[in-house]
Amino acid sequence: MQTRSIKPTIISAALLIALLITACSSAPDPDINGEALSESASETTTDDAAASSAAPANSDSLQSAVDFDHELDSYQPQKDHYNFYFTYKIVHPWWDAVALGMEEAQRQYLDKGITITYEYMAPDTASAEDQAQRLQKAQEAGYDVIGVDVADEEAITPILDRMVDDGCKVMTFSSSDAAPGSKRIAYVGNTHNYQDGADLTEALCKKLDYKGKVAILVGSKGAPCHEDRAQGAADTIAKYSDMKVVATEYDMDSIDLAYDLTMQILKDHPDLDGIVCCNMSNPVGAARAITEVGSKTVIVGMDHDEEALRYLSKGVIYCLGVQDCYSIGFDTIQVAVKIADGNTPGELFPEQTNEITTVIYKEDAALMLELLYGDM
Repeated sequence: MQTRSIKPTIISAALLIALLITACSSAPDPDINGEALSESASETTTDDAAASSAAPANSDSLQSAVDFDHELDSYQPQKDHYNFYFTYKIVHPWWDAVALGMEEAQRQYLDKGITITYEYMAPDTASAEDQAQRLQKAQEAGYDVIGVDVADEEAITPILDRMVDDGCKVMTFSSSDAAPGSKRIAYVGNTHNYQDGADLTEALCKKLDYKGKVAILVGSKGAPCHEDRAQGAADTIAKYSDMKVVATEYDMDSIDLAYDLTMQILKDHPDLDGIVCCNMSNPVGAARAITEVGSKTVIVGMDHDEEALRYLSKGVIYCLGVQDCYSIGFDTIQVAVKIADGNTPGELFPEQTNEITTVIYKEDAALMLELLYGDM
């Protein structure tokens, strides 16, 4: 599979580092509020077949793994002020990185004289019930557009459908769309979570010479992105007769729980060969456990946590699938503006705006740490 073509980066290195140190630190601000200004940007649409890559990244593809070079497209908004509401699964550095892209879109809209205010809120613990309550309150508040990163496909999709029937303009964004056939207007984010899970697991299988015992750490129950990656992992392992999934556990996006689960799995299966990690937290928890017991279990997982990148640089983690959170945030604001103006998917924006995932390896870790955290 291929990644998106590389574009020159116009943001300065100093600004890039400052931005991402703020957004991706391991101690996120739990209450990111987007009371700022912004407008609609051009959507980057990529074919699913070109959305992720299981080949080692070079320096050029790493530069484009997180694309900071965005400009608003030529669409002229119909108002000079918009008010949005966005809710997502859980307070976590991954969504802080999405917020950076949103803030850049706001800034560019403000330069055009268009003010965008929004709320960007999530619970401390992933919960479909909490998300349902937040959506109800947002509907009552009368926002121009309500966006949601779906916490549980079965529980949340009917709620979104009812909101649309009631006249709300609803979109999904980030990592998890609603169920197929949902009435939500559009989705901006990762449309290939199953393939990401399959790609990471294929890399693991090759590393293990297509034999061995593997555990899967999923994430949050019902979260489409986590469940899809786990299914991609399970289906890939099932292709090889000498490989077996010996444990599948839900860590609920908690590093500590991922650590505890990994320790228990290692106790039950001391000959464990590999672990597939399906969110940004569990590679860290798994790597801590592996390091503590001195196991040679091979870890593959998702995203750009700083500690995970350090484990990658040491070879404790074999590879990571890094999603372009910045582009997700920027494109979400652009699409929201167009939806607020009454537009539907078509020439102005697609029904699904797809963002890329880039698989990186040990040799890529140092550059990624420099790009995202200013670590030389």
